[in-house]
Amino acid sequence: MGSLSLLLLGTAVVGALLCCLLSFLSLSRRSLPLPPGPKGWPILGNLHQLGGKPHQTLAALSRKYGPLLSLRFGSVQAVVASSASIAAAFLKTHDANFANRPPNSGAEHVAYNYRDMVFAPYGPLWRTLRKISSVHLFSVKALENFRHVREEEAAQLARALLSRGEGGGMANLGEEVNVCAVNALSRAMMGRRVFGSVLGKEAEEFKKMVVELMQLAGVFNVGDFVPCLSWLDLQGVVSRMKSLHSRYDGMLNGIIKAHEATVGSAVITTRRSTRWWKGRLVADSDLGSLPFLRAVVKEVFRMHPSTPLSLPRMAAESCEIEGYHIPKGATLLVNVWAISRDPRSGPVRSSSARAGTDFEVIPFGAGRRICAGMRLGLRMVEFLTATLVHAFDWELPPGERPEKLDMEEAYGLTLQRAVPLRVRPVPRLDLDAYSAAK
Repeated sequence: MGSLSLLLLGTAVVGALLCCLLSFLSLSRRSLPLPPGPKGWPILGNLHQLGGKPHQTLAALSRKYGPLLSLRFGSVQAVVASSASIAAAFLKTHDANFANRPPNSGAEHVAYNYRDMVFAPYGPLWRTLRKISSVHLFSVKALENFRHVREEEAAQLARALLSRGEGGGMANLGEEVNVCAVNALSRAMMGRRVFGSVLGKEAEEFKKMVVELMQLAGVFNVGDFVPCLSWLDLQGVVSRMKSLHSRYDGMLNGIIKAHEATVGSAVITTRRSTRWWKGRLVADSDLGSLPFLRAVVKEVFRMHPSTPLSLPRMAAESCEIEGYHIPKGATLLVNVWAISRDPRSGPVRSSSARAGTDFEVIPFGAGRRICAGMRLGLRMVEFLTATLVHAFDWELPPGERPEKLDMEEAYGLTLQRAVPLRVRPVPRLDLDAYSAAK
């Protein structure tokens, strides 16, 4: 009986010690401070401080408070990473903990209620979508299989620009390149172009939808951060998203129906070999011999990342980063724009700057949620840049000077030019070169 009492007493003591230890560890974890940051207003928190160009505002705040910044957006705790080392801690060391997206109205109303690859929760659906796209669209083999598509669409772009430049005409370069990229991707996915050789109302409407989507996706919607105000739709964001979704649905359904009508009688397209003569256009296979052009493209990605703020991620569990407490449910933003301009990082060698692995230059993100289309995106930008530089000289409108060119940014999910670039393409090659690859 005495031995049983001693056993029970010993068990109780050990249990009490374990409880004290766990309580101490929990208290220690909670006692870690949040990252530094500015004080916010009641209810809104720091939302009012973001302004029209949040990436620049957050970069300025990081210079004052440090590369790991704490903010409160309404009821949501947010942290912002503004240096390569901090980004690596989140997207490499703690990548699994930040693999999910926080709730937002864009994913609900535009992205089919979180069922697209970008906003789908980290789980079976996301893995399936990621696998399908990675294998059939964005793998090395897929890029090689669709090389002729990229070359044919680049040749079509060159012919369109040649036509625009006749008689001193000007071209909206961004619109022309956008149409080329969309047609290349749609041919790889569905075997047909979205836009014809003559740009009409359909192309203009699509461009407007893309621009509006990027603008809306980049808006910090008050209703996402202050749920009690969401029903008011104070900024009109939700109503615009619903309208945009309806327009996208109509366009996509039309494309799918057209594809279904033609797939039965599809004709296998024969690859056309590029003619190797003095007056030929650049070929996709030439990119390996153009290290300086590829270095220039990387520098453009560094200075003008297409996505200045990464798509938000959410902490599944609380964790410690650089001695600071990151609570469960916190929203993570990586300021790609600030990281690429951080003087503490030093110069980035173009030969070693590999998108997604060197955190000084991460235009496509990093970790599990890195952009699935990174290979295709990088390849298309390099190839189209080579085509434009090789096939044309470029002239600004009369009276405009290069040093006075308006480089102002229009903020959204992706950075747009506030003023579209209008230039006159002047052919550099023999005219036969533009019609050689059709």
